[in-house]
Amino acid sequence: MGLELRQQLKLSQQLVMTPQLQQAIKLLQLSRLELLETVQQELMENPFLDEAETETEIPEREELTESQAEEELVRTADWENYLGEFSSTSKQAASRDSEVPEEGVSFEARLASKPSLEGHLHWQMRLSNFTEREIEIGEAVIGNIDHNGYLQASNDEIRSMVPATDEEIDNLVHRIQRLDPVGVCARTPQECLEVQMEVLGYDDPILQSLVRDHLEDLEKNRYKPLARKFKISMEELKEYLDLMQTLDPMPGTNFSSTEPHYVSPDVFVYKYGDEFVIILNEDGMPRLQMNSFYMDSMRGAVEKEKEYFQEKMRSAAWLMKSLYQRQRTLYKVVESIIRFQKEFFEVGVTKLKPLILKEVAEDIEMHESTVSRITTSKYVSTPHGIFELKFFFNSALDLDDGSQVGSESVKALIKQMIAEEDTKKPLSDEKIGEILKDKLEVNIARRTVAKYRSAMGIPSSSKRKQYF
Repeated sequence: MGLELRQQLKLSQQLVMTPQLQQAIKLLQLSRLELLETVQQELMENPFLDEAETETEIPEREELTESQAEEELVRTADWENYLGEFSSTSKQAASRDSEVPEEGVSFEARLASKPSLEGHLHWQMRLSNFTEREIEIGEAVIGNIDHNGYLQASNDEIRSMVPATDEEIDNLVHRIQRLDPVGVCARTPQECLEVQMEVLGYDDPILQSLVRDHLEDLEKNRYKPLARKFKISMEELKEYLDLMQTLDPMPGTNFSSTEPHYVSPDVFVYKYGDEFVIILNEDGMPRLQMNSFYMDSMRGAVEKEKEYFQEKMRSAAWLMKSLYQRQRTLYKVVESIIRFQKEFFEVGVTKLKPLILKEVAEDIEMHESTVSRITTSKYVSTPHGIFELKFFFNSALDLDDGSQVGSESVKALIKQMIAEEDTKKPLSDEKIGEILKDKLEVNIARRTVAKYRSAMGIPSSSKRKQYF
């Protein structure tokens, strides 16, 4: 069989993702803050992009007569600056006296940072009678304390960081546990609470036994066996429990380094009369325009410069078009969600209907992937609070009349029922399912109620039960 070279024509179709198309898709799924950063970056890199300034109208000044002009001069004249050294204090001197002493210091340096647990303990060790040797060991110990205040390293692990004996490490851990917050650097919840009881002077043997041996029984509400064991009444046991609740099992949480997550809504929805008004959040978003200076410079540019200018001009025009398309798509998606979920905007979460991406995509005549991207990390401010756009898409549960209700609505109803229940006789998952079926005509199984309850972080009925 011989080998030979041949030329063959073949016609095929393929999708090519141009850089411009990739940029447009990326802009769709960016959050609002990420979009602002992207636009600012493009403004810095592309000379053809410019930020349009908002024109402010200057009110016309009425012509003043000669006498009125003299009165205006007397009223507004800067006489302190005019008198200079002949005045008791010049305006410049007064301004210098009132200057902030921090002038010249960066803005970040003027802000006090939130104290950390590690820094707080280091500060106390430096101000206490700890030796340099103890501080050296203490740095290794404090570096292994988690955000709840518990020591997560054994003596062997600490010894691998700094040479020390078990006696030195145990003595230092004992001293750190008595610093503020009391109970920090403990290895178990029992040890943490015992240290706090020692410092506070709680030396009751029953209380100490409850903390040392029966925390699991208290967590599972096994009160009656404990009352029989210690030969005390339920009222006396309640007094011990009230005393234990004054202790802090997680002393390090007040120094947690986690910062709150702030959300800036992309869309605002207001009710005006019987209609809902949609307003896109344009706060901080620069208004882009083509730079006229570089547009005029294209005429006299040489061939290589023209290629560069044309490339940057096309990039700027495509960015402006992509931003417009993004805002237009976001508006259409929110408008469609309002049509599908109008009862939610009227009443609240309990009226949230089942909705899928395909329904919104067909309503606005776009692809599901586009709807998925534009609803990612986007938030809307409604009359009932701020929600992520993904919140409005939820699965369906069947009703007895053949209609459907959204799973988020059922979750809200379950949460409301548990909030209103008798804490001494909490509702079981099976009972909640029966109530939903009898009164609200929702077909829901007990395991589905348990799944929704767990997803909302609500404990079971046995753990919600209160005996006192």
